[in-house]
Amino acid sequence: MQLIDIGVNLTHPSFAGQREALLERAYAAGIQQMLLTGTSLSESQHALTLCQQLDDSAEHLFSTAGIHPHDASSWNNDSYAELKGLLAEPRVRAVGECGLDFNRDFSPRPQQEKVLEQQLALAVELQLPVFLHERDADERLLAILRHFRDQLPAAVVHCFTGEKRALFNYLDMDLHIGITGWICDERRGSHLHPLVKEIPRGRLMLESDAPFLLPRSLRPKPKSGRNEPAYLFEVLREVALHRGETEQDLAAHSNASAQDFFKLPMFKAIAE
Repeated sequence: MQLIDIGVNLTHPSFAGQREALLERAYAAGIQQMLLTGTSLSESQHALTLCQQLDDSAEHLFSTAGIHPHDASSWNNDSYAELKGLLAEPRVRAVGECGLDFNRDFSPRPQQEKVLEQQLALAVELQLPVFLHERDADERLLAILRHFRDQLPAAVVHCFTGEKRALFNYLDMDLHIGITGWICDERRGSHLHPLVKEIPRGRLMLESDAPFLLPRSLRPKPKSGRNEPAYLFEVLREVALHRGETEQDLAAHSNASAQDFFKLPMFKAIAE
């Protein structure tokens, strides 16, 4: 089987010096394409640079560019133009990671909302999809999105961990949903088991969010304790189980959703 991982934090310092080996393991496992997540202007540039350095074919690695709500305080008068420049790059396929985080509140909530609105406006202007982050802020996120949704080509709530009410509200707004190894965590993710079957085909995508959210059901566990794209098949197994689908069927329709959402090329063989 082959999979697309729509959320990899390959710029994370824990991967320094190991990125080539990580990609080799991912490709060997069957991960065909990956979206490298940008969380600030500098990290978005880094993600783009990694795409260019580690994938000469421009067929397997793509990225997002945006400012995470944790970094919303870094937004200044030059940020809009700088971000717009990054989003013009062919490898950059979505605006984000952007959104609201009222759980940690690393940036003031009014600033988070302002920066989200600026990025949604850019997505409308450039007609790019949006890669959204949300923690304890679904009602406010929905209220802001309503002003932009009809003009946006698409948006995904990445790493969905919420409750039924939030999921149905997101689906009512025609949003895509990203599922991670959170669903494999018996301590806090079991509420997702009945919910994933409610996500329509064509709106569900899979992501590792590496190096975070190592699937707790994974055996054997890596000594590093870090997640990586090669382990996305454990998420596939868990999601398929609770949707009542075969792993092959889930892989096929989640890949199709990702390719349509991010406008990715069709799979080609990866060189040995």
